[in-house]
Amino acid sequence: MSTELIMLGMSALIAIGILLHQPSKTLGLPSLLIFIGVGLLFGNGEFNFVYDDLALTSFIGSLALNVIVFVGGLNTSKSSIKVAYKEGGVLSSVGVLFTTVIFGGLLYFITDFNIITCLLFAAVVSSTDAAAVFSILESKKLKLKESTDTILEFESATNDPVALLLVAILTEMLVNTDQQISGLSIGIELVQQIIVGLGAGYLIGWCCVWLLNKIKLEEYGLIPVFILASFFIAAYGSDLLGGNILVSSYVAGVFIGNELKRGREVSKHFFHSLSWLAQALMFIILGLQFFPKELFADMWAAIIPAFALIFIARPLAVFLSYLPFRRVSFKKRLFISAIGLKGATPIVFALIPASAGVPGSQEMIHMVFFIVLISVVLQGWAIDPLSNKLGLVDK
Repeated sequence: MSTELIMLGMSALIAIGILLHQPSKTLGLPSLLIFIGVGLLFGNGEFNFVYDDLALTSFIGSLALNVIVFVGGLNTSKSSIKVAYKEGGVLSSVGVLFTTVIFGGLLYFITDFNIITCLLFAAVVSSTDAAAVFSILESKKLKLKESTDTILEFESATNDPVALLLVAILTEMLVNTDQQISGLSIGIELVQQIIVGLGAGYLIGWCCVWLLNKIKLEEYGLIPVFILASFFIAAYGSDLLGGNILVSSYVAGVFIGNELKRGREVSKHFFHSLSWLAQALMFIILGLQFFPKELFADMWAAIIPAFALIFIARPLAVFLSYLPFRRVSFKKRLFISAIGLKGATPIVFALIPASAGVPGSQEMIHMVFFIVLISVVLQGWAIDPLSNKLGLVDK
């Protein structure tokens, strides 16, 4: 297929998804469902169009995820971080580990995967999704008491690095079965990724802000372009140095978003649009990657794992994570445990073992898709009634 036809097709699909976005908000459907639905409808054999490129899908999905996390950082205020970093930090690190272990154990009894594959599956779906959480909270215009919404947003924006590291390590264990990976090496790698990611994000963010404040570009349109270039330097520079790309993206975004003096508004609008483009492109290409007949063949196998994750693994992980925070109300813990929204991130993570040729990974991708679908519909719908029932809505 020619480049012209690919560009024409992708542009048309994004345009269709955007036109369907407003009606979907009226019906209470998240944008994720609309864009993935468009990809599913038009791709893989439908309308004589076939797309099947795991490596390209993984690259585009990862790039879009980095952009979404960076924009999430740009929109995160220092005051929000001061409120949420303790609880959100525990949920995004220890909470991910608890979810992986608990859900992995449940999967071992539910499925016929071996224990390492079960832990890999659990790691793939262990983190909440920033794009899903931000878009649903924004669309519902919810402001919650006890900073509950802030903690959910902070958790979803910062929990991907731990999940990504677990997915990478477990994939390597399944691909290189003769290689022994110790707990010490895992711990060292995790610390290295976090420290280098934090350092790279902070350093590039500081340089970006200092240069923009010092030079004072007369053309305001150049400011967001310079910020975009700085984001790529921070993200992929960190990756080259052995840091976590998502940590550096988020930290750079937070620093730039809070310290930039000039061009704040134009940059905000530019990156808000860029985030929507990233979401649309990521969701559509993920939809295109699936063959509907093969996908729906694994639908029933995903239902029990989805409910096990939503009603057992996530709540247990959250309540265990909140043991040090004795003053936090039970209703807040209950709400956070019930709203562990999944989105495109688990599907992107599931592409990592699939690209590496891990046995059973194709079935895993299909099951992850339906787990995400069930999570978005069930947990996304539950935000409004549950927050009202628990008296957490700040009116």
